[in-house]
Amino acid sequence: MFAYFLEKLSTWFETAERRRRENYLASSADIVQLEQRIRSLESNGYSL
Repeated sequence: MFAYFLEKLSTWFETAERRRRENYLASSADIVQLEQRIRSLESNGYSL
């Protein structure tokens, strides 16, 4: 039961983080800013 709870919690956090990154990228003003943000995320260890 505890393992199930941890798995669901992990999935929830991963989904929330993915949404946060997608919103951050979607708010880019133009393609240049989008590319800068993608590079920034990738250089900080986030996979897109």
